[in-house]
Amino acid sequence: PPDGLTLLLASSPMMVIYPHSYAALDYDPVKDFAPIAATAAFDIALAVGPQIAARTVGDLVALVRANSAQASYGSPGAGGLGHFGAVMFATSAKLELRHVSYRGSGAVLTDLVAGQLPMAVLPLGDVTEQHKAGKLRALASAGPRRSSFLPDVPTFKELGFSFEGQGWYGLYAPAMTAPEVIVRLNKAVVDGLAKPDVKERIAKLSLEAIPSTPAGLAARQKADLERWGPVVKASGFKPEQ
Repeated sequence: PPDGLTLLLASSPMMVIYPHSYAALDYDPVKDFAPIAATAAFDIALAVGPQIAARTVGDLVALVRANSAQASYGSPGAGGLGHFGAVMFATSAKLELRHVSYRGSGAVLTDLVAGQLPMAVLPLGDVTEQHKAGKLRALASAGPRRSSFLPDVPTFKELGFSFEGQGWYGLYAPAMTAPEVIVRLNKAVVDGLAKPDVKERIAKLSLEAIPSTPAGLAARQKADLERWGPVVKASGFKPEQ
């Protein structure tokens, strides 16, 4: 029942990507839920392995165009942000890239660092320590601005590529939850995310706290539904893949 006692902490793909990639869902991400607040966001990044000589995204584009054997990229799973983020990048760079789907970021990183995979698109937090250690190179991130976790890595936008998009988490109640309940829950989230110890714990997960109003979460969801829809369609992806 919509009484504010049962809530959903949703990752962005289930609210903005799955509606485009699945022919039928058991839920409507807009009609079935009442947004409460956005909670945290993370960037995705393009990284290359140590055997790849490219130092910039421009170098990588030139390398792939000259040698199609280097056109494979890994992601933590088919149908996720890494997969479709690479599709957005490839479209902008006018490249033909081949997707290699893994079961999670750990397996991708293992092959990337070992030189078995030329490049990968992963959550930026998953490549931060390896980048700092020189075991791989993050060439660009897809956030609206440079990440505070890797400020030396430029964004695709500043490099002239039409690739921008973050992953995020949002808190939702069932549709028809009373407005006063939504207001109370929103205040609890916003107040909680303002606490220094909470911010610190979130940052340790390579996440950025992004407290918002209910309308702010709804607007973020709407924008990303519109952002990812054409990308999913252009990929030709079907969930059974």
